[in-house]
Amino acid sequence: MAAALGPAAAADALAAALRGGVDPETCPPRSAIAVPGDGELLLMPAASGAYAGVKIAGVAPGNPARGLPRITGSYLLLDGPTLRPLALLDGAALTALRTPAVSALALRHLAPAGRPLRLVLFGTGPQAYGHLEAALAERELAEVVVVARNGEGAERLAAHARTLGPAARTGSPRDVAAADLVLCCTTAREPLFDGRLVLPGAVVVAVGSHEPSARETDTALVRRAAVYVESRAAALREAGDLLVPEAEGAIGPGHITGTLADLVAGRLPAGGERGCPQLFKSVGMAWEDLAVAVALYEADRSSGSSAT
Repeated sequence: MAAALGPAAAADALAAALRGGVDPETCPPRSAIAVPGDGELLLMPAASGAYAGVKIAGVAPGNPARGLPRITGSYLLLDGPTLRPLALLDGAALTALRTPAVSALALRHLAPAGRPLRLVLFGTGPQAYGHLEAALAERELAEVVVVARNGEGAERLAAHARTLGPAARTGSPRDVAAADLVLCCTTAREPLFDGRLVLPGAVVVAVGSHEPSARETDTALVRRAAVYVESRAAALREAGDLLVPEAEGAIGPGHITGTLADLVAGRLPAGGERGCPQLFKSVGMAWEDLAVAVALYEADRSSGSSAT
């Protein structure tokens, strides 16, 4: 999938969907059921224009210890009017492309431009690799600092980053004090760093959780940041990064500055014009899966190959 559609092209597909009339606020919420072993089975349907689709995704926290992917699943793309199946896609691979693409679209509008940026990247899994590529697709990076509990994994990701051009090293959570971009791609349930250290005008992207009680950023950052989300409704259902501070009484539901659709439509000032940190919190939505799946399917058809 990454060969067929990179993060910038996938971000273009998301932007086109928003400009074409997709309303994320009306996107159906994901259904989730618990399964044995502390896992989750997720069902994410969406329909727009000529297409419909559904992702069945599994989240199995114990899988990495078994040498298996934490995220599993499949995506079924359908013809909208007839609901005839058109393509079956690897759901984990789709998620690994879609989530960085959402972040890339946010960075396109929020990240400082005109100079190389310093990136601090939390995590060493597929999303961390995908977000590194997404950041490079949107901005020039002067340095990449990888922060993770797994030292060997952090070293591998830093070495990979150096092959892509920027200087790279491993570091600690305190490195956010000198960062222009902070990307959080982890399974953490508690804040990863002290939000008081984040520079005014720096951009923080948090993608690791869609659970109301789990978060990667702390209350201090959320309280001082301009906050952007994919959808207000989805964020107020699932974004622990916002719901925990709200439960503490530190912020109210009106603390959200704007949405991805607002940014794409130009209804908000550019992030660099604000004198506070910019926080983009995503939870992952079904309309995004559909937009990227359609872009992959249409790219496959135009190349003359057959989707499976």
